[in-house]
Amino acid sequence: MRPLPSQAVISAVVVVGGYVLVLAAEMLRPLRERVEPKLRRVVRNFTNAGVSFAILTLLQAPLLVPVAKWTADRHIGLLNLMPMPKGLHLILAIVLMDYTLWWWHWANHRVPLLWRFHLPHHVDLDLDASTALRFHFGELSLSVLYRAAQIILIGVSSYEVWVWQTILFASILFHHSNTRLPLAVERWLVRFIVTPRMHGIHHSDRETETNSNWSSLLSWWDYLHQTLLLNVPQRSVTIGVPAYQDLTDVTIGKVLLLPFTSQRNDWRHADGSLPMRTNDSDAPGTLAG
Repeated sequence: MRPLPSQAVISAVVVVGGYVLVLAAEMLRPLRERVEPKLRRVVRNFTNAGVSFAILTLLQAPLLVPVAKWTADRHIGLLNLMPMPKGLHLILAIVLMDYTLWWWHWANHRVPLLWRFHLPHHVDLDLDASTALRFHFGELSLSVLYRAAQIILIGVSSYEVWVWQTILFASILFHHSNTRLPLAVERWLVRFIVTPRMHGIHHSDRETETNSNWSSLLSWWDYLHQTLLLNVPQRSVTIGVPAYQDLTDVTIGKVLLLPFTSQRNDWRHADGSLPMRTNDSDAPGTLAG
C-alpha cells in the first residue's frame, strides 16, 4: 500500500533498525549452530527478498488502497457493523488480521499449490533474521489477494493495515531470529507472542513439527486450535526440508525456480529415508531449552 511519508520513515526504521538489533542479538547469544556460512546465506536471502518485495510493491498499492477505500466508503466488513472508538477499532483490526493470517499460513502448508510457493521459505538450512525476508515472489503475490479478502471481510482501513503490517514485520524478524533468550523469559513470552524457540520447531525437518506453530504474531491461535508444539529442544531440531538438505539444492536460482519445477517427496531424504532422532523431548507443553 502507498504509505504516507511519515509511515515510510517508520517502516524503514522498523525494517533496518529491527534487523540490526536482531542481528546483534544473534551474534551475542546464538540459539543454534550454523550449517552454512552466514554471509553466503544473507546475500542469497536478501537477493530473494529484493526480487519478491519489488514485485509486491508493484502489486500491493494498486489493489489494496482502492479495496480499503471501497470498504470504508460502503461501511463493509465485520468491524463496520457497529460504531466504536477508533482505538478499539484499531486493536480489533490487528487481532482479527492476525487471526485470519493464521489461516493463510495453515493453507500454505496444507494446499499443495500454495505449499509450492511457501516451500522456498522452508528449504533454508539455517534459521535467522534473514530467513524472515526469504519469501518467494509467488507467495507474496498470492498473499495480496488474500490481504484484499481480509480487508473486505474484517473492514479495516489502509492505516490499520499499515500498523498491523509494521508490527507483524517486527514480530517476524524476532521469531525467525537465531537468538537464545533466557528460557524463563521465553516461557513467559510464548504465552502471548511467537518466539524464536517456538518458530524454530515450525522450521523443523519433521513434517509433524512443521505442521504446528502456525501463528505469526500472537501465539494465541495455536493454543486455540491445539496446534501448539513446545516440547522439542532446539538441539534436536534440524532446520530445513529433508529432500533439500544438500547445499546445491538451495542456490538462489534454484530457490526462485523451485515452485515451477517437478516436486520431490519433501519429507524424505534423497535415499527415501525419513528424518530420525532420538527421543529428546521435554515435558509436554513446556518450552524446551
